[in-house]
Amino acid sequence: MANKKSLREEFTKGIVKENPVLRLVLGTCPTLATTTSMESAIGMGVSAAIVLVCSNIVISALRKVIPQKVRIPCYIVVIASFVTIVQLLVKAFVPTLDQQLGVYLPLIVVNCIILGRAEAFAGKNGVLASAVDGLGMGIGFTCALIVMSAIRELLGAGSLLGHELLPIPPMTIFILAPGGFFVFGIVMALANKLAEAGGGKKAELGGCKACPMASSCEKLANGGCEKSAESDEKDKEAVK
Repeated sequence: MANKKSLREEFTKGIVKENPVLRLVLGTCPTLATTTSMESAIGMGVSAAIVLVCSNIVISALRKVIPQKVRIPCYIVVIASFVTIVQLLVKAFVPTLDQQLGVYLPLIVVNCIILGRAEAFAGKNGVLASAVDGLGMGIGFTCALIVMSAIRELLGAGSLLGHELLPIPPMTIFILAPGGFFVFGIVMALANKLAEAGGGKKAELGGCKACPMASSCEKLANGGCEKSAESDEKDKEAVK
């Protein structure tokens, strides 16, 4: 029962509490670039989610084999392999989506969400937990893209998935960079409100416990960021 509860928490945290885009503020570049339409947003979200789950599984399975000093290059090789597979499949079966995403599809290789989960979670946990973590983060990333793209496409083009919906002239600024940042800020504020409402009062949490990365932070076990900073300062003084 406890194990099932733990896996459920690992899955749900990526949707709101630790949403990679809206709470951890990762992957901002592809988020702003691919949310001008729902079609491209869904394509990017699903592609990144597939890579995230597959790379988490492989990295977790090899975590005891990969040398600590070269773990980042090894992670990138694994991620790049799955990105190449996804890109070839998209080119073969959904060529229009490949044209819409353009360079942002191969750039999933350096997406900090995927590399960040490999470093913070998959490299330290079991295969099943890493797969669930990747799936939750992938769904959270996709949901954030869909919400933002729906707002931007509806207000900026007056349509959703190519279907005209608004009878009034569209506000094209929403499909431009300024509109993207504006929608990003609004949706991020709403996500923070939801996370606070779901986790109790903000004042009660405080400090490191209020940080969205608390569940996978190594510094928390040593007293948090402040204690770690104090320890680093003492080490520097001792060296001097």
